[in-house]
Amino acid sequence: MIYVDRPAWPARGRLWSHLISDISLTELHAFAEALGAPRRGFDRDHYDIPAERFAPAVWLGANVVPSRELVRLLRDSGLRRPKHLTR
Repeated sequence: MIYVDRPAWPARGRLWSHLISDISLTELHAFAEALGAPRRGFDRDHYDIPAERFAPAVWLGANVVPSRELVRLLRDSGLRRPKHLTR
């Protein structure tokens, strides 16, 4: 299943959301491609998507959850890749 948090993360003059899968990175990449999110938005275990892609992500079927829930789902799925482990 695909999940997204609300756009609340400021960077480069915009607000951003995080997009994850609790099943596989393959599912995540396929969803991001359907959403039109560029691959450069992928960061270890999630996509950073700008606020203007939030509504289309929900329309395509992403489930909206709070940020803390997003992290829990990612960790529980075994797909979490923290920065300190990916260097």
